[in-house]
Amino acid sequence: MNKNELVAKAIEARKLSYSPYSNFKVGAALLCKDGKVFLGANVENSSYPLCMCAERNALYNAMMNGYKKSDFLSLAIAADTDEPCSPCGACRQVISELFPREGEIILSNLKGDIKSSNIEELLPFAFSGDDLK
Repeated sequence: MNKNELVAKAIEARKLSYSPYSNFKVGAALLCKDGKVFLGANVENSSYPLCMCAERNALYNAMMNGYKKSDFLSLAIAADTDEPCSPCGACRQVISELFPREGEIILSNLKGDIKSSNIEELLPFAFSGDDLK
């Protein structure tokens, strides 16, 4: 699956967003080595801290289906933004632990802009489980 196809799946996932407060719909698509794609969309709650982002939903969806970090290849994120949509700080932290360092993170928007990145670039000096030892 190429970048554009994975971005298209993330854009499809946006349709599943529950975002009545912000009206900011985000979709994510996680590609695994076996070709399986897991989708995620942001889900809001009137108690804002209880909201869940699309990226985390996609990763957790895959993990709840028995997949693990070593199974993941690419993660695409899509939103209606001027520039390609980037993950929030909480998602960057989760991605830094649950997504492979060499994995591609594809930032996109509805205008067709795409930027490839990785977690090292998005979250340098990440806090990790090694810091807890």
